[in-house]
Amino acid sequence: MVAIGCDVSGPHHLAARPPGYSDSGAHVIGAPWPTTSDRDADGRLTIAGIPVTELVDHYESPLWIVDEDDFRNRCRDYQEAFASAWVAYASKAWPTAGLMKIAAEEGLWIDVASAGELYTAQLAGVPGDRIVFHGNNKSVPELEMAARHGVARVVVDSFEELDRLEEVGRRVEHVFKVWLRITPGIDAHTHEYVRTGHDDSKFGFTMSLGLAAEAVRKALTLERVEVAGLHAHIGSQIFGTDAFEANAEVLVELMAAIRDEHGVTIGELNVGGGMGIPYNHEDRPVSIAQYGQAVHAALVEACADHGLPEPQLAIEPGRALIAPATITVYEVGTVKHLPGLRTYVSVDGGMSDNIRPALYGAEHEIILANRHGSDNLAAVTVVGKHCESGDLVRERASLPDDIRSGDLVAVAATGAYTASMASNYNRLPRPAAVLVEDGTSRLLMRRETLEDLTARDVL
Repeated sequence: MVAIGCDVSGPHHLAARPPGYSDSGAHVIGAPWPTTSDRDADGRLTIAGIPVTELVDHYESPLWIVDEDDFRNRCRDYQEAFASAWVAYASKAWPTAGLMKIAAEEGLWIDVASAGELYTAQLAGVPGDRIVFHGNNKSVPELEMAARHGVARVVVDSFEELDRLEEVGRRVEHVFKVWLRITPGIDAHTHEYVRTGHDDSKFGFTMSLGLAAEAVRKALTLERVEVAGLHAHIGSQIFGTDAFEANAEVLVELMAAIRDEHGVTIGELNVGGGMGIPYNHEDRPVSIAQYGQAVHAALVEACADHGLPEPQLAIEPGRALIAPATITVYEVGTVKHLPGLRTYVSVDGGMSDNIRPALYGAEHEIILANRHGSDNLAAVTVVGKHCESGDLVRERASLPDDIRSGDLVAVAATGAYTASMASNYNRLPRPAAVLVEDGTSRLLMRRETLEDLTARDVL
């Protein structure tokens, strides 16, 4: 039901809360679905009390739906778990102005990694002193833009960048406060503390090769660079706490080495992000509170062991804030049964709005969203509409065996690295996104039009 080119804007008040909606915010459906998810008496999935069928009727499909209360509460949960830390929303997960504005309203800093993300943060009204600028290959114009906007911290990844910062700083009369990004040698995927693990990275200064110590020596000689702290991000979708604890310990060891060699006490420590989230009912990451307790305990113990004061802690969750709060709704177009082989269920989106299954083999949970289905479930392959055999939404999705054309399916936990990595493959317009809260909805991003697709074409 894609009416391409429709631009629906403004708040929209839909149906009242359906039967069964819990005012307590209970997880009626549970993870990996947004916290206000429920089903009404007709079997329709509801978010914030609104049936997704009504949202699709109004905003069309495919459609990203963001549970605003869920997103805000996750921002608050991180600040509670890391009580004295600076918490920054890693906007690369979904760098849209509306989400940056909400994160800032909740007291978070914003982490950007390009001029485009910095510009979006400016548009959202985020002050420079609440912005961290990342990126392994920042250009001179990007560093100049960072200076003009007065970004709080620049995360430095290379010796060339130190030279660029010094040159730009001299020219525009600006001193950059930086965090030196360290590659600590931790295998985040096995949660083992392996000093030589993951040293081969395009990011940061590798400790095992002596590059971290050399970067500190160089940075401390520069006039337009102030070393405010250290940074290390060890990976993403990590379910335990061992690797995060090891990261804190290694960084404190480096702080102690810096003190011993240079007489300088590093005052800030950014331990990155990376805590995993459930994409299906089988995923079991630790809670945000457990994550915060483990990192803080490791930091306090390591500082005590090395006779260092506890630094200002910073952390950068992205996926963990927005992915679980968001779903994607598609309309089923065709159902193709291949007896003895499989059943293909084709939807009106696909790899252009969610590249993760094709790129990473990600497995998002999928449910029928517009009605009660048959009690008999079938393992089907949900695919997109693109000219690519790898255009998968989910293999072996468990859906009612009476699924048919015109049905709606909902895909869980699609708020991170979907919209931000979306494309116009086959010249499909990118979907709209809506925020829902307490029975009302409003646009977060409008749907692209055919005119948008050709706006940059030159004949």
